[in-house]
Amino acid sequence: MTAYEVAVAAEATLGEGPTWDPATGSLLWLDILGMRLHTYDPVTGRRTVRTTPQHIGAAKPRAGGGLVLNLRDGVGLLDPDGSFRWLHHEPVPGRRGNDAAVAPDGSLWAGTMRYDEGVGGGTLSRVTGDGTARTVLADVTVSNGTGWSPDGRLMYYVDTPTRRVDVFDYDAEGIRDRRPLVEIEEGAGYPDGLTVDADGCVWVALWDGGAVRRYTPDGTLDRVVSLPTPRTTACAFGGPALTDLYITTARTGLAAPHPLSGSLLVVPNAGKGLPQPAFAG
Repeated sequence: MTAYEVAVAAEATLGEGPTWDPATGSLLWLDILGMRLHTYDPVTGRRTVRTTPQHIGAAKPRAGGGLVLNLRDGVGLLDPDGSFRWLHHEPVPGRRGNDAAVAPDGSLWAGTMRYDEGVGGGTLSRVTGDGTARTVLADVTVSNGTGWSPDGRLMYYVDTPTRRVDVFDYDAEGIRDRRPLVEIEEGAGYPDGLTVDADGCVWVALWDGGAVRRYTPDGTLDRVVSLPTPRTTACAFGGPALTDLYITTARTGLAAPHPLSGSLLVVPNAGKGLPQPAFAG
């Protein structure tokens, strides 16, 4: 495996949510607790930082331009002109939005969690472009990585404290037949964000594991990217050819964080990613 490089040296409190935006040729990533939305253009090196109105769990491109945001109090839309409006406003005291992903049909599957990580205090909901929200999974603790197989027939999902990456059958009716794909062994960290590559393999970042692992569709451990940053949070393919694996990291809760904790890392030519659907709204 090619060694990692530093894409953006930063000190994000809770770096998360790397997402390639093909319309702008840039990598979106977040500092959830720092309320920052970052962009990084790997060709020019240009970077931007935007303050968000609340803690932000995810930002994904919209089909018509702009972004959809998973925020503390619900899902909002950032228009191309920079204006903001709520799409689905559902504030719950003590709860915030966390990771989210766009499904093959263009809907946003948005996760939540309690700040105190209370058991069963989070959800996974499907939000459509007209603002309709339906709870898909209740009694989630820390809703995290979500992704789909290349043929769109499987959905992968992480509720971090379970230590599992689960897989569901997926179609237009929803998800069913939940079963474990892999269980992360004791001492190796906790599964966090994930991405699925063009081979159908699942890459998952390990919180307190200092690594990203690639698992084949049958759950076999295939590759390990070891990192010096213990709190590895999420990963996504980006770059013009979707061959570079971008990895976010966090500093929060570390008494003596590594100098790169909170930075955006990249593994060039790690594999081949899948083009991600834009939010249909």
